[in-house]
Amino acid sequence: MATDKLNSKDKIALKARAHQLHAVVLIGQHGLTADVIAETNRNLDAHELIKVQVAGDERAQRIAIAEALCAATGAELIQHIGKQLVLYRQKAETAE
Repeated sequence: MATDKLNSKDKIALKARAHQLHAVVLIGQHGLTADVIAETNRNLDAHELIKVQVAGDERAQRIAIAEALCAATGAELIQHIGKQLVLYRQKAETAE
């Protein structure tokens, strides 16, 4: 599944896989910082599919954070439900 070519069938499969996951990145009151982006990158490198918990009650602000995080990490937003984001980025091919 290439990140830039996910179709609806791929996204449905990823949503099903993400259902059992717990949030591994928490975005708190300081918002999207360099440390949060770095932690998100580390988790995407390790797992491909992750959940991110975003604090705050403002829906528009959470959407803006999701878009900025995806742009900064090269990930694709698979799902946004409440304060939970599901992000996917295919692991890089390793030359062996």
